[in-house]
Amino acid sequence: MALFSRIICPLVILTAFSHQVQAAETVYPLKLNNCGREITVNRPPTRTVSIGQSSTEILYKLGLAERVVGTALWVGPVLKGYEEVDSKIERLADNDPSFESVLSKKPDLVTVQFQWQVGPEGVVAKPEQFEELGIPVYTSPSDCTGKENSAASDGVRHQVFTMELVYQEIRELAEIYNIQAKGDEVISELKEREQAARSKVAGTAGKLSAVFWFSSAAQADPYVAGKNGAPGYIMSALGIRNVIETDDEWPTVGWETIAKTEPTMIVAGAMERRRYPMDSLESKIEFLKTDPVAKLMDAAQQGHVFAMDAQAMNPTIRTIEGIEALADAIAKAGLTK
Repeated sequence: MALFSRIICPLVILTAFSHQVQAAETVYPLKLNNCGREITVNRPPTRTVSIGQSSTEILYKLGLAERVVGTALWVGPVLKGYEEVDSKIERLADNDPSFESVLSKKPDLVTVQFQWQVGPEGVVAKPEQFEELGIPVYTSPSDCTGKENSAASDGVRHQVFTMELVYQEIRELAEIYNIQAKGDEVISELKEREQAARSKVAGTAGKLSAVFWFSSAAQADPYVAGKNGAPGYIMSALGIRNVIETDDEWPTVGWETIAKTEPTMIVAGAMERRRYPMDSLESKIEFLKTDPVAKLMDAAQQGHVFAMDAQAMNPTIRTIEGIEALADAIAKAGLTK
């Protein structure tokens, strides 16, 4: 019995210590390095404006909806299960909110998914404009770490995106609001879901290839996924080769060039946004049936055109949904054989 006690006591002590570490309280003022800037949060925010669907959905997943007073920049429907929560929060704009509309909500924190909204060349504002008014701006690390943003394009990603950047965002937001345990819980759930999806197509590694098609402007080449963004991570997780090898996040590539790469599948973005003619999934499918070049691709003729929520194609918590959806589609199409 004494021997058993000597063995178990250190484990009990270690477990207790682990819980203490996980439950550590945030000390304010909190200073964080965020996208090359130092931000200071003086107290847990109670009035947040969130610009970007992913930033908003992370706050919802963390149970912080009651502290969100306005949102903007939506690509599609809110995460399943959060429809009622979202309906009670004012949407300042489906796309770009004005600087004045954000200020009208009297925020004590602004969370941002993309620097092209709030950043050095932001269409809404620069971070300094908010900070001059005592409002800190937190930007998703996935839009700045290893990435060079530009007002003229979707940016160039010099480092491969991984979900660790999203997990960093979840941890840091949890620290800002002093809910660290909830942040750990959300991250654990996402990791478990990814592992389960990977296991469904474990035998296909190296056998399949794909092109991810987000949208197309009028009479223009399609915006497709480069190798280092969220679609690259999805493909890597499932052992699929991306036929587009550029560092550009969403380059435009002609269908003649795409057809020559002979991808096994075409993953088409589905969204509610209607900024470009090819935003809708229906228009993409119709194009693949009628375009003289695209319709001859083996993926189009075999019906290996798989829909994916466009939000999953961005570096977001929805990227896990993208892995799950594509794994299911591959299995259903019999491509795991």
